[in-house]
Amino acid sequence: MSVQTNIDQQNKALQHYYKSHSRIYDATRWSFLFGRKAIIEQLAVKTNPRRILEVGCGTGKNLGLLANRFSQAQIIGVDVSTDMLNVAKRKLNNLGSRITLLNQPYPLAQTTDQKYDVILFSYALSMFNPGWDAAITAAIDDLNEGGTLAVVDFHGTSFSAFRRWMSVNHVRMEGHLLPFLKTHTNHPTYKVSRAYGGLWEYVLFTGSKP
Repeated sequence: MSVQTNIDQQNKALQHYYKSHSRIYDATRWSFLFGRKAIIEQLAVKTNPRRILEVGCGTGKNLGLLANRFSQAQIIGVDVSTDMLNVAKRKLNNLGSRITLLNQPYPLAQTTDQKYDVILFSYALSMFNPGWDAAITAAIDDLNEGGTLAVVDFHGTSFSAFRRWMSVNHVRMEGHLLPFLKTHTNHPTYKVSRAYGGLWEYVLFTGSKP
C-alpha cells in the first residue's frame, strides 16, 4: 500500500488532498462514512463528559453533533487541514466559545495539564500512515482517569482492488486498528459492520483509559 515515509510528508499530503475535497466533503461523505452518529449515541449512554476532543475533526460535522448531545461540554477539534477547518468555522459559528478549533497535527505540540473525558477519532486513524499507533497512545495519555476513547473507522476489505483504491485516497484498510485498540484500553466494546454487501467493513469502538 502507498504510505508516506514520515509524518511531515503525510500531513502535507493530507493538506493538499483536502484543499479540493473540503468543498465537497459534506455533500459526499454521508454515502460511505457510516456510524458517525451511532458512536456519539454510544458515548451518551456511557458518559457525561465535560471536556471532549475530536482528532481529525474536518468540517466539524461531529463537533456540531457533540455540542447538541452534550450541551454542557467544552469541545475541542483539531485538524491539519486549514481548508477543512475553515468550513467548520463557518458551520459552527453559532456555537461561539463552546467549540475551539486547532489547526495542528496530533499529538498536540504544546504541553498541557488539561485532560479530556472523551477523545474521538472518526475516520481519522486509518489515514494516519504512519502515526496511527502513536496517536492512539497519545490519546490514552491525554484522557482523564476513567476517560473514554471512541473510534469509528474503516476496518477491512477482502477486495484487493478496493483496498488499493482506498490507499490512493490515503486510507489504510487492513484491520490493523481494532487489535491495537483492544489491547491498549480497558473494557473495550466494539462492533464490526458490513457496508454495501461486504465491500468493506467498518468498526465502532469504545474503551476506557487503563
